[in-house]
This record gives sequence, C-alpha cells and structure tokens, in this order.
Amino acid sequence: MQTLSVVSTSREPPDEQLTVTSAEQYRALGHPLRHRLLFALGQQPATISQLAAALGSHKGNIAHHLKVLRDAGLVAVTETRQVRGGTEQYYQRTARRLRFPGEQGTAHTGVMLQAVSDEIAAAAEPLLVLRNIRLTADQAQRLASTLSELVDGLEDAGDDGARYGVLIGLYQPRPTGASPLAP
Repeated sequence: MQTLSVVSTSREPPDEQLTVTSAEQYRALGHPLRHRLLFALGQQPATISQLAAALGSHKGNIAHHLKVLRDAGLVAVTETRQVRGGTEQYYQRTARRLRFPGEQGTAHTGVMLQAVSDEIAAAAEPLLVLRNIRLTADQAQRLASTLSELVDGLEDAGDDGARYGVLIGLYQPRPTGASPLAP
C-alpha cells in the first residue's frame, strides 16, 4: 500500500501565451521529445513516470529533458508529494500556447514538425490535408486571420474531452528552381 501526502502545491493556471524569445528557450526546444513533453503537459500536470509511460521513453531521459525545459522557464513543478519514501513532482507547462516569432522561430520549424510528425504517426485516425493554391496577398491574409480565429476560438472540453493536436499552417513555398539562399 502506498502512502501519499502532499508536501507542497502551487496550482496556478498557466499563462495564456508565452512568446519564445531567449536563446535558452530556443535551445530547450531543439529536441523533438521536448516538444512532445510540452504537448503531453498541455492538458494537465504529470509526473516523470506518467510522462515516460505516455511517451514510451525511459524515466531518466524524461527527467533530463524536463530539467532543460524547466531551466528555460517552459515548465514548472506545480505539486510535490511524498510517495513511499520518495518525492514525486508534477510538472505543468508555464503557458497554454507558445509563440515562435521571427527568423529564430522559423529556424526551429523542423524540430517542431518532427515532434508533430511523431504525434501524428501514433494517432488513430488523423486528419491531414495539404493543398497548394494560388492566392492574392489579400486572400492569404484573410485566410491566415480566419484560421487563427478558428483555433483561438476553440473551447477546451476539460477532463471530459480527449486530447487533440491542432496544427495550422499557411506558407508560400519557394519558387521552383530558386536558390535556398535567395530572399
């Protein structure tokens, strides 16, 4: 039989949004598993053991990556419990949403998409649509606004709902034959 006693609690809700700006934050987000940890912590606080089981990884690996995220201010310990002589910590994201502005954010797109790809590969029946279409600058701006409003307007179902990932994107591909270094 295990004995649980709460040692400390700090159940403040996470901020609505965090704009990633520091080099330390970008370094912390340089590994796909750290993005997956943030995805997993998007719904509720979890322990290292719970995260290891959910993500199919070793506890030592999860602990290392959580420390990096914690040092960068992207996750925090919200509760600490004594369990069978040990201490169990519950981690939570410090913000519901992360924003990646500018060139540095664009440079980290590959790592973030790898994490999303890992999540999609494990999903039961994902909806994934890719379409190339010609738009005017005005149409592209309106589409970007509409997509942002759609996602921003979603209400979380709380404990009664299942976790879903939503990824939206609108981009203008590099013209065929253009140099990757060309503006």
